[in-house]
Amino acid sequence: MGAISLRVANLDNQLEFYQKALGFKLHWREGKKAGLGAGGNDFLLLSEEPNLKKYRGVTGLYHVAYLFPNRRELAIAVARLFALKYPNSPTDHILTKTTYLDDLEGNGIELYAESPEDGTWTIRDGNFDARRKDGSWSNGREPLDLDELFSHLKEDDKLDAPVSPETRIGHVHLHVRDIQEAVDFYHGVIGFDIMGISKGIGMAFVSAGGYHHHLGLNTWQGRGAPPPPPDAAGLRYFTIDLPNQKAYEEVVARVDAAGIPSNMTEAGLLLHDPSQNGVILRVAQ
Repeated sequence: MGAISLRVANLDNQLEFYQKALGFKLHWREGKKAGLGAGGNDFLLLSEEPNLKKYRGVTGLYHVAYLFPNRRELAIAVARLFALKYPNSPTDHILTKTTYLDDLEGNGIELYAESPEDGTWTIRDGNFDARRKDGSWSNGREPLDLDELFSHLKEDDKLDAPVSPETRIGHVHLHVRDIQEAVDFYHGVIGFDIMGISKGIGMAFVSAGGYHHHLGLNTWQGRGAPPPPPDAAGLRYFTIDLPNQKAYEEVVARVDAAGIPSNMTEAGLLLHDPSQNGVILRVAQ
């Protein structure tokens, strides 16, 4: 997963939030646009536009999930939020350790680290199924053991230090208007593998290479939810990085064969899924 681009109502406030509360580095700023990350490629692009509003009941971003390289780096991130008294919801998914929060304009954020040594989860027979390493069942949404998490901190860890350069986007979770329609697009056209579908929950996961999910898809804003209006704050697009030119050309050929409109931009090939979520395709940089 490559960079995600958001429309924001107040760039200054958002930049302060992402640097102070999350430890992201400001890579560049040009007027009303900026790029942030962990010191390498940008993974968050912000663009201020006038008179933007936040809408409910529409498709768009549910959350973007930033993946930390280990529990210690996640512990620093969570401890920073606690020190700032910024609201967040630490959660144990067994396979991952995470916390959820919103930025200042209501864009959903997940911060997480992998923890496969503790167990796993899947969507089996349309149900979410989490199992601890001893085989016992979990709902996968337990409160995170913060004492255990914070035990990974070291005395000289600085809570105001930038995030680890290994931090990256692990997955993106989208509001869509129809689960099967979204799966047909992201599996049938883009080429992700289906990791699980639960129409009862209104959710599906797709990924590449056997990962638990690179994309989450849900209908929690309502089946048939409309796209956000032009003056909506939030998602402009997220980026799918293809491993090489051949893989990129294969995906573009399927996009063209499906009659899906696209146009080349500075960021890459821009198209929209059936729910009008913006998607950039490009060769990994």
